[in-house]
Amino acid sequence: MKVVLDSSVIIAAFATRGLCADVLEYCLHTESLFLSEHILEEVYGNLCKKIKLPKHKADEILVFLSSEGKKVKPSPIPHNACRDKDDLEILGTAVTAGADVIVTGDKDLLVLKNYDFIPILTPREFWLFVQKKEKH
Repeated sequence: MKVVLDSSVIIAAFATRGLCADVLEYCLHTESLFLSEHILEEVYGNLCKKIKLPKHKADEILVFLSSEGKKVKPSPIPHNACRDKDDLEILGTAVTAGADVIVTGDKDLLVLKNYDFIPILTPREFWLFVQKKEKH
């Protein structure tokens, strides 16, 4: 399964030990994480600014994500595809990756429900889907 995690999910995974950390760990374990330079830049910036991580720790996380995830160049997406223009990069990453799912907490993306036949799920919805899939 190919998964694109929104930067907010990745940031939450490193900020606290909880559901987002489990989601990220699952994606890393199954080698299903797809990223873009834009996502990595957002993660880095927010780890430093919002989470107040020292730059050297944020650097380590970026190196780790870059080595463990598969980086793709986002496809161009029409500007009217979503409410927030920053989210176009997430959608473009998913399209290029041929993603099976986008996982996000962003309401501007969640309201779409899917894009180009790619479901857009909350971390909880994704986790329940994965748990159900593994039982079968």
